[in-house]
Amino acid sequence: MNFETGQPVPRTEDPRLLKGAGKYTDDLNYPHQTQMIVVRSPHAHAVIKNIDITPALAVPGVVAVLTGEDYNADGMGDIIGGSPRKRRDGTPMYRPPRPALTRDRVRHIGQAVVLVIGETADAAKDGAEAVVIDYAPLPLSLSGADNEPVIWDEIGDHESFVYNVGDKEATEQAISRAPHVIKQKFVVNRITANSMEPRGAIGLYDPGNDRYTIHTGHQRPWAFRTSLTKNTFKIGEHQLSLITGDMGGSFGMKGSIYPEIPLVGWAAKRIGRPVKWVADRGEGISSDDHARDNVTEAELALDQDGNFLAMRVSTEANLGAYVSFMGMGPSTGNVGGLAGAYTTPSMFVEVVGRFSNLNPISPYRGAGRPEASYVMERMIHLAAKELEVDPIELRRRNMISPTQMPYKTPLTFTYDCGEFEAMMDFALAKADHAGFNNRRKKAAENGLLRGIGVSCTVEQAAGAQPETAEMRFDPSGTLTLLVGSTPHGQGHETIYKQLIAEKLAIDPANIRVIEGDTDKVSFGTGTGGSRTASIGTSAVLEAIRKVVDKTLRVAAHLLEASDTDIEFADGAFTVSGTDKSISFTEVTQSTFQPAKIPDGMEPGLYEIATFNPKKANFPNGCHISEVEIDPDTGAVKIVKYTVVDDVGFEINPLLVKGQVHGGIAQGAGQILMEDLHINSVGQTLAGTFLDYAMPRADDFCYFNVEGRPVLTETNPLGAKGAGECGTVGSMPSVMNAIIDAMAPYGVSHIDMPATPEKIWRAIQEASN
Repeated sequence: MNFETGQPVPRTEDPRLLKGAGKYTDDLNYPHQTQMIVVRSPHAHAVIKNIDITPALAVPGVVAVLTGEDYNADGMGDIIGGSPRKRRDGTPMYRPPRPALTRDRVRHIGQAVVLVIGETADAAKDGAEAVVIDYAPLPLSLSGADNEPVIWDEIGDHESFVYNVGDKEATEQAISRAPHVIKQKFVVNRITANSMEPRGAIGLYDPGNDRYTIHTGHQRPWAFRTSLTKNTFKIGEHQLSLITGDMGGSFGMKGSIYPEIPLVGWAAKRIGRPVKWVADRGEGISSDDHARDNVTEAELALDQDGNFLAMRVSTEANLGAYVSFMGMGPSTGNVGGLAGAYTTPSMFVEVVGRFSNLNPISPYRGAGRPEASYVMERMIHLAAKELEVDPIELRRRNMISPTQMPYKTPLTFTYDCGEFEAMMDFALAKADHAGFNNRRKKAAENGLLRGIGVSCTVEQAAGAQPETAEMRFDPSGTLTLLVGSTPHGQGHETIYKQLIAEKLAIDPANIRVIEGDTDKVSFGTGTGGSRTASIGTSAVLEAIRKVVDKTLRVAAHLLEASDTDIEFADGAFTVSGTDKSISFTEVTQSTFQPAKIPDGMEPGLYEIATFNPKKANFPNGCHISEVEIDPDTGAVKIVKYTVVDDVGFEINPLLVKGQVHGGIAQGAGQILMEDLHINSVGQTLAGTFLDYAMPRADDFCYFNVEGRPVLTETNPLGAKGAGECGTVGSMPSVMNAIIDAMAPYGVSHIDMPATPEKIWRAIQEASN
């Protein structure tokens, strides 16, 4: 198999990871290292009346016990992020400072209160159990509703911000005059990411250079470093190194600055030894940032012929007790996805960010895209039922055509390209949509309800932020590539090697890739929002161009020809019209020998490039799922799944399919079972994988994944983001299939998760 772009090349990272040779946070250990345990609040809302650490200090093996008072006394600051939104009265949004160690009050279960540092983890655990904290519980808010107790006295209400987008007046007028207005309330439940590798961090402090090094799994090292040095440590950026090695999943959850990240660094300086912290699964569920959790009221107006006239959406987003580092992204950054693939003339959206006594919300695979697409695609099925029109036909009447591109939607996005109807038709054929009724009849003969669900979704990916790549060649001709992206399962190393192997004909075995180290990579944005395949590779392409420019001049010098007479192809420089040539590797080696390069040229070969995109891109796709439901038990099973996606040029189709597979599992998992059920005191009732339901392989059928690319001009390769499209399309598709299966009972809607109990109860209520 050729090792070039467009080929389904197996991941080059996998052999070492599968053999246990990965370097995850917990694999790192340092001499004289200590272990940190965090004492966390068991209350969702309480005043801290007193902390007694004396018993803990007496526990054998305990090195230190640190509190928020110690942290404050050392001049450490809070965790702070940007505040780009406004409150209802036009004042800046309220973004409470998030303390690394709280001193006077806890506002969610799992909040960090005390650090216990021991020679071993067991010693630290024993010390943590000996800490005595006197809490005075306070009334709490679980949803941020107006009738619940306020948790931030400074503002006197629950609202962090109110975000409006679209044309309110035109939307209201269109809805008031429309012959058909479909209304529905949607609850998108709170879940958690549950990455395979729990969070962890190791802090080191070098007193000679007054410098910190922190190892942790994180997605945006440079943004983290800027914020931490300015706001938390209050030092220069050159005094902090953030390093991420291999990362066992993140899905956006590790894109937040957590308290433990600065705490291990601060504690390391305080005790003069390395400090390591790694969460167990229960600690992770109680202390990780959570995901989703919003309630939406939607109205879709249509004319007599089923043409969309307007859509109005109001969303209450439960932010938790604090606005996390990127906590506004899910609720406001992707509301444009509500426009979907359709020509709705007027739209208006209001999002209210509300505080509650729950964990903060962070981005999670899709970060608002699945929620937006879910609302629109479910509304289409509800409208189709009301108008007695086939949902496919209703979509067809309202789809944006390729001739309308670029298309400015009513909600912030301008699509540059896309063939939405052709995509849908291709998916319908692949799914044998025409044969569905026969499959439904066969299922009925077996006492099962069979339903089909379609979604046609568009998402924004690869937001316009720069990325940097540096190519450092060695005198032997081997290459070290340094890139600002941070991998957590996507296969970055492989696609970068494919690109370089194709352009420069370098053996992939002679390419080393370094990511996620602020000491080694000069600058970068990181990974998130499905950006690396289109932005990271573009930075690498620009660095390749600079390398070729220099080596071409060296090749011309060695071949005694003019620069303009040199051609470069297949890893060799050739004098036009002759058989005189020299390999790229030989030229590379020559750049390190001053006698072999043109006078005045700097020896060596190392180039750096930053790609700064001007626009995001818009992957899109059509998901078609079929489910079967046992009406006697409510058990639901996905029995057929077809997806066709347009992610532009597929650098590695095998990796694209893997990303889509994982995305489908996470989207369908939320629809079918995932839920962070919170009891009346703010406690999550799931603490481990034994009681937090996640889908397994046997919950799914074979996924028929196809691609139908339309190249984008937003980057040189024409690639679009692929990491989140599986989740965006699967949530509405699977729910539409479930509701379609229940149509004989007249059930038009249930909220996620569609558990067997919930489905059974809906059927029973409809039957009675």
